[in-house]
Amino acid sequence: MSTTSSTSANMGAEFKPAGEAAEKVKPCCVCKDEKAARDECMLFSNAPDPQQDCQNMVTKYKSCMAGFGFTIP
Repeated sequence: MSTTSSTSANMGAEFKPAGEAAEKVKPCCVCKDEKAARDECMLFSNAPDPQQDCQNMVTKYKSCMAGFGFTIP
């Protein structure tokens, strides 16, 4: 039987991944500012071709994601 007490700080610690697995991030959790700027540009662009108009924002988002190891086509 363990004599350590559980606190809110250490509860569930044994269920959290350690090492390299703990360092991996989910795509939804990175580059939030770049994603928001890209989405806002695409949604509110008055240009005839929003995709072309927002290409700079899309490129910044792809570069950010690539920095975390994610490849976006």
